[in-house]
Amino acid sequence: MSTLELVGLTKHFSGAKQSAETVAVNDINLSVGDGEFLCILGPSGCGKSTTLRMIGGFEEPTSGDVLIDGASVVDMPPNRRPTAMVFQKYTLWPHMRVYDNIAFGLRLRHQDKAQIDKEVRDSLALVGLTGYDRRYPAQLSGGEQQRVALARALVLQPKMLLLDEPFSNLDALLRVRLREELYAIQRRIKITAIFVTHDQEEALSLADRIAVMNAGQLEQLDKPSQIYAYPRTLFVADFIGVMNIFPVQRQGDLLHIGQYALKAPEGLNGESGLSVAVRPEDFTFSATDGAWQGVIDQTIDLGHYRKVLVIVPGLFGDETAALAHRVKVYMPKSVQARAGDRIALTPSRYLVYSDTAVTRTSSATRTSSATPNAQPIEVRNQAVSGEDDR
Repeated sequence: MSTLELVGLTKHFSGAKQSAETVAVNDINLSVGDGEFLCILGPSGCGKSTTLRMIGGFEEPTSGDVLIDGASVVDMPPNRRPTAMVFQKYTLWPHMRVYDNIAFGLRLRHQDKAQIDKEVRDSLALVGLTGYDRRYPAQLSGGEQQRVALARALVLQPKMLLLDEPFSNLDALLRVRLREELYAIQRRIKITAIFVTHDQEEALSLADRIAVMNAGQLEQLDKPSQIYAYPRTLFVADFIGVMNIFPVQRQGDLLHIGQYALKAPEGLNGESGLSVAVRPEDFTFSATDGAWQGVIDQTIDLGHYRKVLVIVPGLFGDETAALAHRVKVYMPKSVQARAGDRIALTPSRYLVYSDTAVTRTSSATRTSSATPNAQPIEVRNQAVSGEDDR
């Protein structure tokens, strides 16, 4: 059993003149289950690495608690905690061979030589580096060095593995390969893992759940599919994947976006501070009544699909604004699309935000509260005939 609970975890850093404080992490509360792979995701400076360092004992919380298997560890130094950290920089001893780098922690524990030898060789086999024990770090590639760092952490048999952006210094192809290997290793040994990253693709492909952070706050904690489909705040909607976001004005049961209008979902509260968000894959391309009329400005071939940037003047007050806020659309490559072609777009699914609350619109009607942090409402888009004639 290896569970983690963060209770009101907070970290303040004092200013240079001790007159101001920076709130790096603000009242984080979350639980991680046994064998779970949790990714903490967010932009630079959001507090994700500070949170991880407080779990590992490398930063002292200003307030709050860190519980591992129900017991507080905030008063324990890093070497006494049942955790092991893999850092962004490999931090391998350059004068030691791979074998000695991995064996270092075991020797500090005064394990016998035969046991150390077995554990080191098992760890090398686990990360796919059998036969590399006599090499020095300078003789390894970046990916191989990071595998050694992972083996050095796992050889200690921690209850919890902590990883602080371990692949950020590697090229794109190698990052994909190593995260696939890490996922397989974590599933094989069933260790609880906390992985910090700013790369949403890493988080979406690795995690059982994702904790999205922004400015020291926990914005959303959920499964990857839920976070992508139903982001709870505009920050999460904009940060995860690609999203088109439009400010809207509500009049009765309609949401007006420039010259166009969408149905307002049932249960939506308020008339001001509303925004509509549409994923690029949630457009249809038929010229129905109420479709957004635009011109293709750019097509981008992304392999198995095409990203199309569309100028829709009717969404904005002038063409300059429309050019600055091109609508992002994903189209199958079987559909012909060239710059200069006219195109009609209709959102088939969209999310409606009111402050921090989100209302989902998609295809079946369901009502509930639309207050912040409540389960959002889901409604299928019902086309509004014609353009707005206010």
